[in-house]
Amino acid sequence: MKWLLVGIIALCNTLGDVLNTAGMKRQGEIEDLRPRSVAAMVKRILRNPLVLAGFGALAVSFFALLSLLSITTVSFAVPATAISYLLERDFCGMRRRAAVLLADYAAQCFVAPNKLPRARTSAALVSPMTM
Repeated sequence: MKWLLVGIIALCNTLGDVLNTAGMKRQGEIEDLRPRSVAAMVKRILRNPLVLAGFGALAVSFFALLSLLSITTVSFAVPATAISYLLERDFCGMRRRAAVLLADYAAQCFVAPNKLPRARTSAALVSPMTM
């Protein structure tokens, strides 16, 4: 269940960011800072279907994160959901991808250390009689 929520969070977060970026690029820059023109810009943004869909996707991601936090710890949830940064190609270079994978692996090691492969030790190495 928790990995399903992680997948939903990653996909919805990425989708929301992409939709909001596309909607804001379609909107254009603000050129006039008078209150009336700012209000008109806000009205156009709130009527933009891409921005509204992006808000919806981010809302789904937020509520899935709340559900994930109710069944697991923060030390698992936050690094596990960082995988969504791998899905965003625009802002993600190889160094950031490697950092996300490393942080994700470190979080998994911290959360579930008993599932890691253990090194085999010889009985002679750990025996107190060899000293």
